[in-house]
Amino acid sequence: MFSIFSGLMLALSYVATAAPVQPVELLAWSPAITSPTSETVWACNSMQTVFWATNNVPEEKKNSTGILLSGFIANNSENLDIYHPLATGFPIIAGQVSFLVPQNATPRDNAIVVLFGDSGNASPQFKIV
Repeated sequence: MFSIFSGLMLALSYVATAAPVQPVELLAWSPAITSPTSETVWACNSMQTVFWATNNVPEEKKNSTGILLSGFIANNSENLDIYHPLATGFPIIAGQVSFLVPQNATPRDNAIVVLFGDSGNASPQFKIV
């Protein structure tokens, strides 16, 4: 006996199989940070600029904005300060952002910055004094 439930399931199966499956392209762009370098030294409470490569920005990312986070390496992992970003809302296509290094930044030999757009990219380790 053919029930209403069976008919509904048959109809849904036609709808489900009739819809074409389109591949989804996930484009993640991770720009290379060109400064700071491993030779860089930042002083607390000083103006600094982070630079990154923009020669290969995909067209669909040219209007993106970024977040610049600070962090350090401990126990072989990045410990990022997501609650106090160094800069936010800047255009990725600019290739640079300037900010004030916090006065209470912890002096260290293993500081990093990470640029987030849709993918993060860390700088080499550098020094904060």
